[in-house]
Amino acid sequence: MEISDSKKYTLMFGGGLVAAGLVLSTVVFPFWNLIREEIKEEVEILRSKDGVCYVETSDKIPKTIKNCNLDPGSQVTIKYGKGLAWAEIVNP
Repeated sequence: MEISDSKKYTLMFGGGLVAAGLVLSTVVFPFWNLIREEIKEEVEILRSKDGVCYVETSDKIPKTIKNCNLDPGSQVTIKYGKGLAWAEIVNP
């Protein structure tokens, strides 16, 4: 049984699409970089101004917390994504 030329070209084209998709998905656009590790940490509010609080975390990246009216010195538990500069207050 012999494959016709049109079927050969169709298989080659399909194989090329699959190969291009694999290259794009692993090299150009790694999906797992969009999903960040979520970290919870207890911190102290360092500054609070105009509804935004500022804290220092263990990763040494200062975090901002919007809609926060707590006083400086307050202890809170926050949740943030690894490497991000914003956080939100959560219940412990």
